[in-house]
Amino acid sequence: MTNAFDQELQDRLVRYAAIDSQSDENASGSPSTEIQFDMLNLLVEELQSIGAQDVKLTDYGTVLATVPGTAEGPTIGFLAHVDTAPQFNAAGVKPRVIKGWNGDDISYPDDPDLILSPAKSPYLATKVGDDIITASGLTLLGADDKAGVAVVMTLARHLIANPDIKRPTIRVAFTPDEEIGRGVDAKLPADLAVDFAYTLDGSDVGEIIYESFSADRAVVTVKGVSIHPGWAKEKMVNAAHLAAKIVQTLPQATMTPETTDAREGFLHVTDMNGGSSEMEIKLILRDFELDGLAAKGDLLRKTCEAVQASEPRAEITCEIYPQYRNMRYWLENDMTPVNLALEACKANGIAPISVPIRGGTDGSRLTELGVPTPNIFCGMQNVHGPLEWVSVQDMAKSTQVCLTLAQLAAKT
Repeated sequence: MTNAFDQELQDRLVRYAAIDSQSDENASGSPSTEIQFDMLNLLVEELQSIGAQDVKLTDYGTVLATVPGTAEGPTIGFLAHVDTAPQFNAAGVKPRVIKGWNGDDISYPDDPDLILSPAKSPYLATKVGDDIITASGLTLLGADDKAGVAVVMTLARHLIANPDIKRPTIRVAFTPDEEIGRGVDAKLPADLAVDFAYTLDGSDVGEIIYESFSADRAVVTVKGVSIHPGWAKEKMVNAAHLAAKIVQTLPQATMTPETTDAREGFLHVTDMNGGSSEMEIKLILRDFELDGLAAKGDLLRKTCEAVQASEPRAEITCEIYPQYRNMRYWLENDMTPVNLALEACKANGIAPISVPIRGGTDGSRLTELGVPTPNIFCGMQNVHGPLEWVSVQDMAKSTQVCLTLAQLAAKT
């Protein structure tokens, strides 16, 4: 079934996805990469062209703008992030649209061995007849979160073009570096200036998410004793061996991403770099509860201490840094924004889905900083890899829910 928003959403996502805006956790600054400005500056131009007010690119790399209200009500924010995940190639994205997908396996022109099959993707199997957007096989698509960007921009354009639609003041924001946990600057809550907000950064139609992981990151540094290997007997301490011992001592059959689901947390080794003289191990720690997160940190520290004790000549340090916290801790005290989104779904004949998200969004950090920000679906699927796809019609349903939400918030 076609929707008035379908073509605009398709055009926007194809345009945005072709722009490389990948973030880099090893870089400093905000944004972490200069290429994110290609998206940010484009959005400034597009917001100005549709008549948005107060359009601004902040010194921390976030685009802000106002959609004027036509009725009293709470000021509401809609956010999406412009960066794409660093886990897979994002250079040279070639988006393609499969109009009215017929239900067959989807192949990829730049990688003939790659197949997106409805047999392995039950959600895809429900999208026969939809317009499906994928990349060409060598890159991710970037629907995370450019599908969200397309939804927010389409919503803003539609509201500005239709001042007869009753809605309160709307604020839109496009952030950098969400994928590396640096999307919310400390200045953003005050600059956004809303009563509550929503991130457009979710998957299946109907998802209204108000519970996320709590998250920490960890850096373990192993310093050995370096000496020429020809004269190394009883003198060398190989940092690579000790780093491997730490990783092998950590849980393998449990408590890893590939062995957990539902409400189970994990401890995940993401990077190992260095050599025999010094090694660095990067990890992320995730749990829905703070005591579970703390327990994983304690396990990591004790593992490092045990390996340190086995080789006192080495120097092993373990630093753990907070990233974000479960938004539920704050939202459960005032479910107003959640209930409004649930009502908007139901008004569009969409059954709401509220399951804990095994990840986080900018909303996790914003909520912690005092801006209640649950997450609304925008259709992205199989993100962070070459099999990423999105249904145009799912994006249209997301846009309609946001539009209804704005109307419901207007005080008549």
